[in-house]
Parts: sequence; structure tokens; C-alpha cells
Amino acid sequence: MTEFVLKLILAHILGDFMLQPDKWVADKNRKKHKSKYLYFHVAIHAALLWVLLQFELKYWAVFLIIPLSHLVIDWTKLYFQGKMEPRKLFIIDQLLHLLVIFLVTKIYFEFRIDYLILLQKKCLLLSIAFISITYIASVVIKLLISKWKQENETTNAAGKYIGMMERILVFVFIVLNHWEGVGFLLAAKSVFRFGDLTKSHEVRLTEYILIGTLLSFGIAIAVAFIYQKLLKII
Repeated sequence: MTEFVLKLILAHILGDFMLQPDKWVADKNRKKHKSKYLYFHVAIHAALLWVLLQFELKYWAVFLIIPLSHLVIDWTKLYFQGKMEPRKLFIIDQLLHLLVIFLVTKIYFEFRIDYLILLQKKCLLLSIAFISITYIASVVIKLLISKWKQENETTNAAGKYIGMMERILVFVFIVLNHWEGVGFLLAAKSVFRFGDLTKSHEVRLTEYILIGTLLSFGIAIAVAFIYQKLLKII
């Protein structure tokens, strides 16, 4: 089953990303269902499935369902262009394609997803750790460094998510016992921030950036240590 699923996912990745030129995407966005490239795109998906599944006729449902569903999903997506945020539209589009792959797999293989595994102690602990270093840490850092915030500074949503990804990477590096990754990440951030610090003549901004960075790394390191300790106990 694993090999079967991997082949379907590989066909999807190749067809949707590698073998779809920007010219095709632009033409589809402009002409919608009248674009010939929409049908070329679906034909490529069908061809990839045929090749990867070695032309085995027992997979006729795959050769029928996936290309047709891909056509319907992409067709619908084109008519939601401009009516929905591109990021959300992309996520929904990809989730629907993966859902079709899941449903087709169910036709050929009997398997059951054990959702109760998510309620096991180790999964719950990992969930708490990730929530702590992302959303909770963002709130804590914002409150702690508010004293140094510039009066005319606006909230930067990108900075919030950069901080989240930064802490996730620090957490992963420590759990995998790769401390050199933490050092590299801190050095890389220091290089990028160096321009902000040298151009600024305000001490408050320098303090704001340094304290925010140290708090971010400190919280991620602390949570990683606590996670590792609790993991040995439960």
C-alpha cells in the first residue's frame, strides 16, 4: 500500500508543480475552462499515473477517478480566483487532491486510521510543546518586550510567524541533539538583523530586537528541555 500511495503522490507532485509551466498557469487563469492547457495539465497527470503504475489495468479506477477529479477541482479553482485569498485557495486545492488520493487508496487497500493515537501521552505532550513555542510564546514575548516597542511601530504579522518558525527549528534541533543547528540559526539571524542595528541610532530599537531574539531562543530551548525531561517520565 505504501508504494501505491507514494506513486500517486509522486504523480501529483510532478504534474502539479514540475510539469506545469508558468505560461500554462497564466493561460488557465485568463481563459478558465476554455484554456487548452487545463486539459493538457490533466492529460499529463493521467500519463504519469499510467507510467508509475506500470499500465496495470486493475488500477482502472485510479486512471479514471484521479484525472477527472483533478479536472473538476482545477476547473472550480479557476472560477474562485479573485474571490478567495490565493493562499487559502491553494491549500484547499491541494487538500482536495490528497483527499481523492486517500479515497482511491481505500478502493484497493483495507486500512484504518487510528485517531486515538493522537490522544496518547507522547502525542499530547508534543502538541503542548508546539503550542507553547508558537502561539503562547508569541503572546509572552509581545507582553515582555512591549516596554521597548517604538510608539509609531505597527504590528508585523510576518515577524510573528518568522518567530514561530524560528522557535520550531530550535526545538527540533535540540530534540534531535543538533545544537550546531541552533548556533547556525542564531548566527544567521544576527547577520540579517545587523543591518537594522547599524542603521538605527535608537538604543530602544536595539534593545527591542536583542531582547526579542534572546527571549524567542530562550523559550524554545527551555520548552525543548522540559519536553525531553517529561518524555522520559511518561
